[in-house]
Amino acid sequence: MLRRLFLDHPETMGESYLEHQAVALSFAWPLLLASLACAVHALVPGLFTSTGSRAIVRLNDRLAAGRRGSAAFPGMYSI
Repeated sequence: MLRRLFLDHPETMGESYLEHQAVALSFAWPLLLASLACAVHALVPGLFTSTGSRAIVRLNDRLAAGRRGSAAFPGMYSI
């Protein structure tokens, strides 16, 4: 059970647990910041008018590069 929860998925990505954790967090932090910017934008529409969409585009580009087997992002990301 613990192996399935912590090791199986990272291994399918060609990563160790800690490598996978670092990659997942490298997506989580920009998403968190973009989410906060979107929440502020909901309250004050003149602020952060493109912050969320820019973050999504950047992260999508990283995901697509990983799917193509880019040297910068080995493995296929599935977060």
